[in-house]
Amino acid sequence: MKTVKDLLSEISTLIRDIETNYPEVYKYLDENPDTIPNMDHPEISTEDLEIYLATLKDLVLKYKKNHKN
Repeated sequence: MKTVKDLLSEISTLIRDIETNYPEVYKYLDENPDTIPNMDHPEISTEDLEIYLATLKDLVLKYKKNHKN
């Protein structure tokens, strides 16, 4: 199982990649409500981060699939 630090690092790297290589996708990235702490759930779990990372990876995969050169 990855640590929170590992997941955050991977998420940051992927977001930078999206920003650099897929700016048309980057502008549509919005905060995922599941990753924003709130009063009822102030902690973000590794599961939340894993889901967010998977969502980002899926977004890039779908974009690449639909926009082949």
